[in-house]
Amino acid sequence: MTQRFDVILKSGTVVNQDGEGVRDIGIVAGRIAEIGSLAQGAAAEVVDCKGLHILPGVIDTQVHFREPGLTHKEDLETGSRSAVMGGVTAVFEMPNTSPLTVTEVDFTDKVKRGHHRMHCDFAFFIGGTRENVQDLPHLERAPGCAGVKVFIGSSTGALLVEDDDSLRRIFQVIRRRASFHAEDEYRLNERKSMRIEGDARSHPVWRDEAAALMATQRLVRLARETGRRIHVLHISTKEEIEFLRDHKDVASCEATPHHLTMSAPECYEQLGTLAQMNPPVRSADHRAGIWRGIEQGIIDILGSDHAPHTLEEKAKTYPASPSGMTGVQTLVPLMLDHVNAGRLSLTRFVDLSSAGPARIFNIACKGRIAAGYDADFTIVDLKRSETITNKWIASKAAWTPYDGVRVTGWPVGTFVRGKRVMWQGELVAPSQGEPVRFLETLKQ
Repeated sequence: MTQRFDVILKSGTVVNQDGEGVRDIGIVAGRIAEIGSLAQGAAAEVVDCKGLHILPGVIDTQVHFREPGLTHKEDLETGSRSAVMGGVTAVFEMPNTSPLTVTEVDFTDKVKRGHHRMHCDFAFFIGGTRENVQDLPHLERAPGCAGVKVFIGSSTGALLVEDDDSLRRIFQVIRRRASFHAEDEYRLNERKSMRIEGDARSHPVWRDEAAALMATQRLVRLARETGRRIHVLHISTKEEIEFLRDHKDVASCEATPHHLTMSAPECYEQLGTLAQMNPPVRSADHRAGIWRGIEQGIIDILGSDHAPHTLEEKAKTYPASPSGMTGVQTLVPLMLDHVNAGRLSLTRFVDLSSAGPARIFNIACKGRIAAGYDADFTIVDLKRSETITNKWIASKAAWTPYDGVRVTGWPVGTFVRGKRVMWQGELVAPSQGEPVRFLETLKQ
């Protein structure tokens, strides 16, 4: 008897929890219906994936899409278009917009803005502040909420909770894993004189290793004191890796492609403020320490920290220049290039980019290629060599610090809930993004 599907992905090398193998995938109503040999199957659409690798859809759990209020840099449509052009099927977007995403009204507005306007699926973080502490238990359970995000060191925007007493109050009321920008604000203020006007190389001198480690240590202490789970974003130092190794029961952590790819002072000498990020890109020994964190399983996930600014804004003289760079579209090709260079396996990349986010954030029905799961796929050509260019970048900011960088390994297809959204560098479907569902908030 002929099995009928909406779509069949034919003869691709499926990378999954049980290894790699050439298989077909049958899709019905946006979900995976069958994995295996579907020679007897029929479908309205059959996609030939021979010679390609089919990965679980990549989930980027840290992006800044700037809407509302800062849409001259990016918006939900352009940011998500950049995501799917780079093979990313879902994103978690940050709350440092204008107005800040700290109230139910503004959070609900964001979800409404994203629904079927974003090209990938999405979730939004609610910002944790001194003023909204009592509302956080309700807000963190809202449909489409990725959890609470707190800045304990100042970065782009006005979100900042730097003192332990206020942080403790937030810890005491929330139940889900909270995410943190971990740089110690007190130390940053003490060291502002370390900034040298016109010299971006002084950025990691000002925002030094101790500022990051001190903040991460404080967070772990508060997590233990209150019995909560934390997620430390964009790890930038080898010391944090060694410290977090002994605290994995309460703390998960993220690495970014730029901290794994760039090193100081070379990146600042070549790119100037285009390499300026918070926390900063540091010396090669810190980059090596973060790679060790990946090798040892201490790093749980990858996130791009896509944080676009216009080239005009980035051209301001340091330190007036804003910190941030595009990244959601380059996450997959950069990391596939590292795979091809032997720095990590393809299965480890899958763990960091799909299974890991699903595990850390308790995402429902994403992160694996398994029957019953959403048919989200990042389809890649591991042998394809391409040069990343500004022209390829779909972000409204229209630039990348990797302009002119040649990589091996390229995203050729993006499927979101069974719909082919990007194929061979072309956007091929209208926007259809919907909120990501979480196991901790299925019942509202």
